[in-house]
Amino acid sequence: MKDTRQQWWKDAKLGMFIHWGLYAIPAGEWKGQKTPGIGEWILKHLEIPLAEYRALAKEFNPVDYDADKWVKVATDAGMKYLVITAKHHDGFAMYHSKCSKYNIVDATPFGRDPMAELAQACKKAGIKLCFYYSQAQDWDEENGLGYGKPDNEKNYDQYLEDKCIPQVKELLTQYGDIGLIWFDTPMSVTLEQSQRVYDTVKAIQPDCIVSGRIGNGIGEYMSTGDNFLPALPFKGDWEVPATLNDTWGFKTDDHNWKSVGTLIDILTRINSRGGNYLLNVGPDRMGVIPQTSVDILKELGQYVKANQDAIYATDMTPMYPYDLRWCNFTSRPHRLYAHVLDGRTKINLPCIKSQVTAARILATGEDVPFEHRLTTSSSVARFFATLPERDPKHPQCVLELELADRDIVFDTLDGL
Repeated sequence: MKDTRQQWWKDAKLGMFIHWGLYAIPAGEWKGQKTPGIGEWILKHLEIPLAEYRALAKEFNPVDYDADKWVKVATDAGMKYLVITAKHHDGFAMYHSKCSKYNIVDATPFGRDPMAELAQACKKAGIKLCFYYSQAQDWDEENGLGYGKPDNEKNYDQYLEDKCIPQVKELLTQYGDIGLIWFDTPMSVTLEQSQRVYDTVKAIQPDCIVSGRIGNGIGEYMSTGDNFLPALPFKGDWEVPATLNDTWGFKTDDHNWKSVGTLIDILTRINSRGGNYLLNVGPDRMGVIPQTSVDILKELGQYVKANQDAIYATDMTPMYPYDLRWCNFTSRPHRLYAHVLDGRTKINLPCIKSQVTAARILATGEDVPFEHRLTTSSSVARFFATLPERDPKHPQCVLELELADRDIVFDTLDGL
């Protein structure tokens, strides 16, 4: 069981991932060939010569980048932290690195440090700034893992010394307090090498959280597989990194967007099982978050903000004995929240053994009529409620159940 020991992260429940880099220029296509994979892996998937990929820096000039607008997209969505790719696997630093000229300030006509601007915008808005840093894979360095000659012929210790450790130090000393560093794909990195990176972080910013993907079991929370949700409640601190469509970095032909209803379902399932939802956007080559992403996240934020007591700082909820695809539960002491995902008005929720003393629509405070039978001939408790009619375009609502006892108890199905 992992524990970040950082209450802000435990309470946040929803954060923004941002994948942005040189790969936003080809946007999934290179010399007429479309990559079958995710946008930010185009260098490896299409085996682009490094010199040609590096040349993209000369045309990278995202003049429409506006850190305040990005942060507003996150806060409008109800997100409490923001994780951005300071360096992805392609090795290009999206900040002003002193140890490598292959960075957005020194190698591009843009000439600005977007991380510095983002740090100011996050501080002003009261949202936690966090960095993604690829500590193992670096396809631009001869000793970085994952590309070029076989990894067993590389001197990864030399890569740590020359680039990884110096850049981690830069990220932790140039941009104020950093909420966490999101490491990734540890591959063949040893425990001692992971520990060195971990110790570097803690020596500079002891409260900076180290993600589970640093490898070798020393991270401070568990990160699931991309877009994978644990099937059951999961003790400890954990997070699901996920996409709004099918890619992370911007890709012009990926329009497979998740609906707001799907996102509400996923968010509340994750929160119910004790985790955080880290939801990605992929800005384009000009520094603009796609308008579809903005619109979807704004609508998600309307639900989150209207029902924030049922999302932020909620607890892991005991496993409900039935798989209700129309309802997810979140909870806190003396409260059980039923996230009703469709437009139904007649609610039947068996097995709620904790005594319900009041029921209301969370967003409006409107009391709803209910009947709660704790003892029945079928051996399980029965709860019935009638909800108000809702807009078919926005059918989701949260039914707040006030409980006599602090803890939520569900009947089991034994003996039925």
